[in-house]
Amino acid sequence: MSVRATARLRAEPDGRDGTALPVLESDGPLALRRTRSPLAAYARVTLVGAMSAPLNGDRLAIEADIADGARLTVDSAAATVALPGARADGEPSTYTVDLGVGEGAVLHWLPEQLVSARGSDLRMTTRVQLAPTGRLLLREEQILGRHGEPTGALTTRLTVHRAGRPLLDQQLAYGPGAPGGWDGPAVLGGHRAAGQLLLADPAFEEAPLPARLLGSTAALTPLAGPAVLVTAVAADARLLRGILDDAMRELLDGLKTEQTG
Repeated sequence: MSVRATARLRAEPDGRDGTALPVLESDGPLALRRTRSPLAAYARVTLVGAMSAPLNGDRLAIEADIADGARLTVDSAAATVALPGARADGEPSTYTVDLGVGEGAVLHWLPEQLVSARGSDLRMTTRVQLAPTGRLLLREEQILGRHGEPTGALTTRLTVHRAGRPLLDQQLAYGPGAPGGWDGPAVLGGHRAAGQLLLADPAFEEAPLPARLLGSTAALTPLAGPAVLVTAVAADARLLRGILDDAMRELLDGLKTEQTG
């Protein structure tokens, strides 16, 4: 039997230079837990998997509302593994994430990797509505197959609107059923890990960054708006995380310098 589950959270300023969580609703395999934050004034929520999911046919969703002035980090305790379930030829699973970031709010959305296991079929969708003065740091990582196995079918789409206007709309497809060439030299080139790091900040309006390569398998691209997108491929999850972590540190340090300079 397939699972239908929607977890919800809302973050609001608590009036004491902190952030409260008046809504924190878990559902099915999506267990949300408030955890200690290393960042002052930020609340932190960790997604803890309560069961194996998603399996083919499951419908999972997370809705997060970050109110004006709130500051929140969301991470996860472990990787999400898309699995085939009892019938590998069943309906695809879906995983939908809807994020709203208000005026002056900050959201760091930093889940662990998404692993596409052999025989799975997952459609992952992330949608963000960002206010003009909202700030967003978002990381997505796709690992194509567990160790020693081919990937399942995986389609991901990331759309971000800022002030109601499109900032980013990107769709990626891997594995069985994906357009030809997805694993060719112009796309993955034989790599089995792919990831994106998006940083949207009003500071980029005054100091946009130029496009450039980040080593041999990653690139930084400025968007038509105050944001940059880092895309990377790597041989495995560890190497991919290292590339994205280095890029994240460099970007955040650059913003701090710009704001204090």
